[in-house]
Amino acid sequence: MRIGLIAHDNKKPSLVEFVARYQQQFRQHELYATGHTGQQISDRTGLSVHCLLSGPLGGDQQMGSRIAEGAIDMLFFFRDPLFAHPHEPDVTALLRLSDVQSIPVATNPATAEALVRLL
Repeated sequence: MRIGLIAHDNKKPSLVEFVARYQQQFRQHELYATGHTGQQISDRTGLSVHCLLSGPLGGDQQMGSRIAEGAIDMLFFFRDPLFAHPHEPDVTALLRLSDVQSIPVATNPATAEALVRLL
């Protein structure tokens, strides 16, 4: 599977720890992530991650393009719902594209736990 990995700044440690905990499952798949998130995951786990631009610089849109083209099969997007993000329209568009393409999306660790079992 082709898996997208994104996290808002306050949620990056949580996503990195999550991927590290399940790195054996993630190792079997092709991983794509926005810039800094992908680098942190790769540094922590040694997993190969295709790094896009950082989210605010267009990485969210790059991920959205991959989703629209059918090139992402599952998305883990750990969002910070308590902080306003200047690129919120990009975030909304990304989630809308995920719904349009009917790909599973985890926006928090509890849902991510359920999705990782599908891997």
